[in-house]
Amino acid sequence: MNFPSATLLGQSLLSGLFIGALYGLFGLGLSLTWGMLRQINLAHFALAFLGAYLTYQLSSLGFDPLLTLAVVLPCFFAFGVLMHWLLSRFSITPFNSLLVTFGLTVIIESAIQWIWTADYRRLESHYGDVKFRLGTLYASLPELLTLVAALLLCLGTWAAMRYTDLGKALRAAAEDAPVAAAFGINDRALALILSGTSAAFAGVAGGCLALGYTLDPSQIYAWIGVVFAAVMIGGLGKPIGVLVAGIVIGVTEALTMAFTSPAWAPLVSFSLLIVVLLARPQKL
Repeated sequence: MNFPSATLLGQSLLSGLFIGALYGLFGLGLSLTWGMLRQINLAHFALAFLGAYLTYQLSSLGFDPLLTLAVVLPCFFAFGVLMHWLLSRFSITPFNSLLVTFGLTVIIESAIQWIWTADYRRLESHYGDVKFRLGTLYASLPELLTLVAALLLCLGTWAAMRYTDLGKALRAAAEDAPVAAAFGINDRALALILSGTSAAFAGVAGGCLALGYTLDPSQIYAWIGVVFAAVMIGGLGKPIGVLVAGIVIGVTEALTMAFTSPAWAPLVSFSLLIVVLLARPQKL
């Protein structure tokens, strides 16, 4: 094993921070729906990629990539509301929600391939041309935007859940819906809002993905494992926890690639997950 140079080590740490922030952004909506609605929503990943492709398509028509969120987010919010209503209407159990949303993931992936084909797509925008230099280290504007978005959404969601009446009502309904309803909390309406918001978070993650990465429909499944690990390590329904876990995984993966080879990186997330679950089995 060759010890990397200080420049390579610093750039790896920086890259790990940025990819880890994207992991946390991907996992935010999944953590909320899983932890508070008891729905394991695998379609969250497909929605994020659909958001990335919609950002790519609208940008190719002349829209600013960031302004495409004004179109994507309301549509995704409505989709999230509809999906939760259907799952609740048929009393889908948490395990069955895993199966149903996996089927929905396959449908969305097929739709993406039908519309945009399986060819690689790359969003070319003026954001990708902007780079910042700190000594010998470099950071691109899309990476910084992803980090800022992850921090704002995760910290903002945590603050809203902790300090606002709406957040307290959501936590009460997640803890014991019948008791919360007895005190006048409309748990069904809150669940619809939370599901719609989580789907909108997937749209934001998709926009960040489109800005910084080449798109391929089959990559949907590559993100599932590592983001699942971040959600489990960070804790279900814990916005800050999933962000911290995502950054830890991202940095650890980057350092693993710097010290060994990229082939070892996929082992990191599940190794960390196994260690955490062995140390804290109550997470199961």
